[in-house]
Amino acid sequence: MAAIRKRPGPRGKTVWQAQILRLGFKPQYRTFDTRAEAGAWARRVEGEMDAGSWRDRSEGDRTTLAEALQRYGLEITPRKAASTAAREKWKVAHLRAGLGKVALSRLTGQDVADYIRARERQGAGPSTLIGELNVLGHLFVVARSAWGMPYLVNPVPLAKAARPKVPGGRERRLVDDEEARLLAGASPELGAVIRFALATAMRRGEIADLRWEQVDLARRGLTLGSVKTKTRTARSVPLSPAALEVLRSIPRRIDGSVFGMSTNAMKLAWQRVMRKTGITGLHFHDLRHEAISRLFEDTDLDVMEIRAISGHKTLQMLARYTHLRTHRLADRLAGMGRVAQQ
Repeated sequence: MAAIRKRPGPRGKTVWQAQILRLGFKPQYRTFDTRAEAGAWARRVEGEMDAGSWRDRSEGDRTTLAEALQRYGLEITPRKAASTAAREKWKVAHLRAGLGKVALSRLTGQDVADYIRARERQGAGPSTLIGELNVLGHLFVVARSAWGMPYLVNPVPLAKAARPKVPGGRERRLVDDEEARLLAGASPELGAVIRFALATAMRRGEIADLRWEQVDLARRGLTLGSVKTKTRTARSVPLSPAALEVLRSIPRRIDGSVFGMSTNAMKLAWQRVMRKTGITGLHFHDLRHEAISRLFEDTDLDVMEIRAISGHKTLQMLARYTHLRTHRLADRLAGMGRVAQQ
């Protein structure tokens, strides 16, 4: 039988502590504002013990989200690509500020929905919020599977109604002489990065993290490990003649980095070249969109082959490019075969 005791609480407030001592179980303690709450908790726990379904939830009860985020940062974040890990610290900072004091076992879908609305009032956009929610959701996956807290309920799916909608993909392409202006205004280092991005459809972080041991010039390809990609999925990237030309023009660095620029250095260099050239509305990531669009327009690679190059998780994510291949489909309807690849 549980013991329930009245005790002095913070700021002179009276609280009620429920205590359960049973042979074969760790002692269980929980403090509540009312005797009724303490009794209800004790009856539930003792009932689960009698039924053999009880699990010790004390770690989830005493571990705050702030503490869990700190552990996540020590154990999980370092396994990710350097560029991803660098961005993640800002996501963690916002989560800690908004929800850090709440225990893992008590974090609800409503808490997450309130957090979303608060961040939206602060000006956070859908992409930013989705990134923060992805970190929070993955933390609960890790806590359930690797930290011995399988009883936790992931609150992120419970806040589905408040989750911001994924923005449509950007459609910005290079127009007129923008490519020539970019290359003319860029430093030699950034110019090589731009030409390589257009030749491979690789992301900025993947390019920044690229090392020579990942590159096989003889076989005309490079390998991206799972920790080097945004989707945490390893892939091989074939190197076109244009990509090979870029790599062969770069001096080998002692530190093994191919381009010798961090993601932040690329970001700052990109901002400088935008100011210098007067080009507006163009993001570095738009080079990836441009590169994938060219794969659809200028080659006869099928969607599965393009997906292998781009690293998209699903074919659906490439659906917005298929209209670029209408002329090739029309050729096949007219009885023409596939274009021979060079």
